[in-house]
Amino acid sequence: MTPITSRDGILGRWSELQQIMKEHKVDRIVVALDDRRGKLPLGDLLSCKFKGVSITDSLDIQEELTGKIVTQGLYPSWLIFSDGFNRCRPLLLAKRIIDVALSGLLAIISLPIALLTAAAIKLESKGPILYTQMRVGEGDAPFKILKFRSMCHEAERECGAAWASAHDSRITKVGRVIRKLRIDELPQLYNILRGDMSFVGPRPERPEFVEDLKQQIPYYSQRFAVKPGLTGWAQVNYPYGASIEDAEEKLQYDLYYIKRLSLLLDLSIILRTAKVVLLGTGAR
Repeated sequence: MTPITSRDGILGRWSELQQIMKEHKVDRIVVALDDRRGKLPLGDLLSCKFKGVSITDSLDIQEELTGKIVTQGLYPSWLIFSDGFNRCRPLLLAKRIIDVALSGLLAIISLPIALLTAAAIKLESKGPILYTQMRVGEGDAPFKILKFRSMCHEAERECGAAWASAHDSRITKVGRVIRKLRIDELPQLYNILRGDMSFVGPRPERPEFVEDLKQQIPYYSQRFAVKPGLTGWAQVNYPYGASIEDAEEKLQYDLYYIKRLSLLLDLSIILRTAKVVLLGTGAR
């Protein structure tokens, strides 16, 4: 039988639960994943529950402490029966109104910066000022994302689709500056106004990468349950990454966001994003 543990180590076994509860004045029991799949003393746990003791799944504790939903060993039933993942129409409507109002306001405020950026890109290198790229949006629907061009024209003609890396030779001098300051993302305000994206949500990924990531990372398809965002919970909690491992780590933050979707959480992410932009960290 699986032992009962605490911060101080093993306290005893399930058969000694009632005695342990009295001796240590326990007010919360955390049941680990392995224990839930094993044989639990349901009678004793039920008795504890009716005595006011909180009984929690270890995954709930991990979510609470880390701000993400750990996917390693995650079983579908936890997602199915877990609280959250609400998509009520009033919330989505309010989110859309804020998206339109905020993106329209920022588009007007940032117009001088956008014009200067366009001129700098044109003066430095040949090619278009704006760069369009296919991305995967809500419900796996493809859309064209807009960015200020920060790489050499037709940078992927020879190498094909590839994640940007540190000291990427494809990035221009102007491109490095606008990436660091997130100015290259400004044209996505149009994507938000058009309804392809939201201000906050999982960052949209390229179709070439999505198909591979779905095959290699469990629950990756679930991140497309909401509109992609200009910024997101993963972006303010995890540094830029360009690997399967990074994609899996960011997915855990994306699932947390989707589960706890709210205007208050969106506001928190927007404020933290503003701080990141001012410090110029995390871009590549």
